[in-house]
Amino acid sequence: MLSALIVAAIAVSVAIGYKTKYNTGFFAIVFAYLIGCFGLGMSTKSVIAGWPISTMFVIMSVSLFYNFALVNGTLEKPARSLLYACRRFPGLLPFALYLASAGIAALGAGFFTVLAFMAPVTLLICEEARMDKLVGAVAVNCGALSGANFMTSGSGIIFRGLMEEAGLDTAVSFSNSAVIFVASVIFSLLLIAGFRYIPKTNRNIGAGVSFEKPEPFTPQQKTTLNLMIAMIIVVLIFPVLHIILPDVELISFINSKMDVGLVAIVFSVIALFLKLAPQKQVVDKIPWNTILMICGVGMLINVAIEAGTIDLLASWAGSSLPAWLIPIAFSIVGAIMSFFSSTLGVVCPALFPLVPALAEAAGLNPLVLFACIVIGAQSSAISPFSSGGSLILGSCTSEEERNTMFPRLLFIAVPASVLSATAFNTILSLILR
Repeated sequence: MLSALIVAAIAVSVAIGYKTKYNTGFFAIVFAYLIGCFGLGMSTKSVIAGWPISTMFVIMSVSLFYNFALVNGTLEKPARSLLYACRRFPGLLPFALYLASAGIAALGAGFFTVLAFMAPVTLLICEEARMDKLVGAVAVNCGALSGANFMTSGSGIIFRGLMEEAGLDTAVSFSNSAVIFVASVIFSLLLIAGFRYIPKTNRNIGAGVSFEKPEPFTPQQKTTLNLMIAMIIVVLIFPVLHIILPDVELISFINSKMDVGLVAIVFSVIALFLKLAPQKQVVDKIPWNTILMICGVGMLINVAIEAGTIDLLASWAGSSLPAWLIPIAFSIVGAIMSFFSSTLGVVCPALFPLVPALAEAAGLNPLVLFACIVIGAQSSAISPFSSGGSLILGSCTSEEERNTMFPRLLFIAVPASVLSATAFNTILSLILR
């Protein structure tokens, strides 16, 4: 009974958040308190302890560092440079938009930041290049999503944190997130190619288009870019060396002390002393809304774990569905949930804790389920009711353009993306099992 109540609470939290436009995390915390304390008899301290401090710290610290590049304009320059480089091959414009978005997101800007910046630019470029705006929307949405899945970027860090909270060790979560990143890049490129080459209306991209040469990096932006590259190297080099040379004690020791959140704070202090951006503006841009949503849902998921809901759902799915169908089911469930809600704030925190027990019960590789959840959920993120689609609609320059884009996102982009993700995950589950 309590397990059913908790599942309903998660669904109601998402529904109320969508309907009211208030943060889902608020409602999840309320349900965690009421069900945990009065239904399960948990202490208030136990309920509060369900707040995922590690996940919160990593998101806060990493976004803090990359906000220096956002505030001083460093992130804008690589995007415009890539677009300018495409001027002689306008037919490849969708892929240039994808690379620009993915590159900035992989540098740490995160999905929302990249899409908020790239969506308005993309729609204007599509207008000038006589390219279908839906193709451009899909390209930048996929770029922001898959780029953010990079191991040291926003989504990749959250995936790693959720996997570690589910019981995986750091090395496994890192390698799993790397596979998820690669899989999402491959899926994105295939999806963009389908939107680019299948419709006949996209055959004359680039007629009459002109690209302005971007201004060179300022000294401050060059310093910021070098600092960003240095942080990526520091965070990545020791996990990679540990995989290659697992018996070298010094590498193992340093790798055991590496934490992307703490490293980001170190680089943030360096950026402050170098005066790369005003502290107030950098702090103001930390995604507190996302943090609250992820951590609030995390508290409710912790109550679900205490109630045995996670194990119950895992055993039910493991005994009720054939093993080969479970990854596809997770892909579709993730897509349905993400249609109305956030992949990072709702879908992954709700589904990732199910994976270890379910994978063990069904004899599956946990990586298969993690990857299918992410790719399935992100396939419907372009829904106008979800984060990606809403940012794209908000970037339209007129109400007429918005009214035209809305049904195309809803009835063309979402079905095509979800069906493609289902097919892709079917193949992926066969390869990784």
